[in-house]
Formats: sequence, structure tokens, C-alpha cells
Amino acid sequence: NLSLIVRKQWYQRRVRGSDPDPDIVGFGDNDRGVSFTFGTNEVSKFLKRNNLSLIVRAHQVVEDGYQFFCKRKMVTLFSAPNYCGEFDNAAATLTVSKDLVCSFHIYKPKPVAIVPPSDGKKKK
Repeated sequence: NLSLIVRKQWYQRRVRGSDPDPDIVGFGDNDRGVSFTFGTNEVSKFLKRNNLSLIVRAHQVVEDGYQFFCKRKMVTLFSAPNYCGEFDNAAATLTVSKDLVCSFHIYKPKPVAIVPPSDGKKKK
């Protein structure tokens, strides 16, 4: 189906790898130096054009493992707790029931052990 291919290509070019930004209209530069940011208007246009009610995306660290955007029309999932040992973020997975009810499972971050610096001396 050609329309599905066009929609997929638009999504891949514009949204995949890009980050939502509630303070812009359209598309903008991304502080991460890759891809774009996009505003709520772009989410609403895409959903309406494709007769959808929710976009689920990933690849952006969010503190609680998931975060809604655009009045719950988009959700970001992140499935790596304590990302790279640099963040204190939770992780989440999403389950969608047959009735299209979404539920999240949250994986809390483990406490990061603080290791004191070594003085270089061997212990006996």
C-alpha cells in the first residue's frame, strides 16, 4: 500500500530519533545535535492524517521510564534503568490489552554504589 509506505517514510524522517518539545510549533533544531524536535501540532496532524490515537516512541531518557506528551497522544518509553550508569532513571515497558487499554510496568533504578578513590596502596 503506497500510502502506508509514504506515512512510514515521513515518520522515519521526521519523528523517529527526534524529540518532542512543547514550546515549539512545527520542527526545530535538537539540542542533542541529532535529528529534530517537534511540537504538539505535528503530533496532532500525524494522528489525524493516519486515523490513530497514540504514538509510542523510544530512544530518549525519561526519568520515570515513560512520559506522556501532547495531552497523552504520545508516550515516550525508555527501557534501560540507570542508563549508562550516568542517570538515575527508571525503565518501563508498555502492555496494550485487546481492548486497547495501556498499562506500564516500571523498573526502578538500582542504587548506584559510590566507590571511594583508591590511594594506590595494596592492602595486606
